[in-house]
Amino acid sequence: MPEAAALAATLLAALAAGLARGFSGFGAALIFVPLASAALGPQAAAPLLMLMDNPTALPLVPRAWAQVAERAGRREIGTLVIGALVGAPLGAWLLVAADPVTLRWAMCALVAAMLALLTSGWRYHGPVRLRLSIAVGALSGFCSGAAQMGGPPVVAYWLGGAIPAARLRANIVLFFAASGLISFVTYLAAGLLDAALLWLALAVAPAYAFGLWLGSRMFGLASEAQFRRACLALIALSALLGLPLWDGLLQPGGR
Repeated sequence: MPEAAALAATLLAALAAGLARGFSGFGAALIFVPLASAALGPQAAAPLLMLMDNPTALPLVPRAWAQVAERAGRREIGTLVIGALVGAPLGAWLLVAADPVTLRWAMCALVAAMLALLTSGWRYHGPVRLRLSIAVGALSGFCSGAAQMGGPPVVAYWLGGAIPAARLRANIVLFFAASGLISFVTYLAAGLLDAALLWLALAVAPAYAFGLWLGSRMFGLASEAQFRRACLALIALSALLGLPLWDGLLQPGGR
């Protein structure tokens, strides 16, 4: 893809990803990484999103921290973070070593599986268990390290419960703030961050930040039922957009 076209596609993907992230607290990678991977390659797309998302999402953290005021809620988030510390380095290794197309097919299969689980009507009503939370955090960390797609496991875990929408969104914001820091250290150690990627992040970040701000404003206009439907729709959209089938449309002479 020509450089100008690649930059334009990346900017549009960043705007849409920021809108989803600001509204629901997740979904940025599910939209951005598949599209940006076609233009830039997954080894650039995933670290690029991490560089944009970490600083632009910081304004959401204080309010989310206040909404999760009780110690038990923060401990639950911390348990998932422990799992992410284990999974993220493994995911980053896979990002460097695996075939990019194969990796994207696997991620799409994961998203589709999560959607099937959520729409099946089954819900986990038992108590939050330490081992289960660590396992979910590890799976999310692995997916974040590999493609910054750590949202589906965590959202499936929390969306199936009876957590109110505002609290659920706050949980997601806090977990991914911590997960983003883990990803930064992991990508730096893996050699995936360089000066060229940093300059590209500075160029694309304003579009992402605007989408994030707009999505945050839209959140207050939606009811809890609308919020949950939007989450499910984002998961479905991610499975479709992530398919490598569409790569040819973004290449010169693509059909």
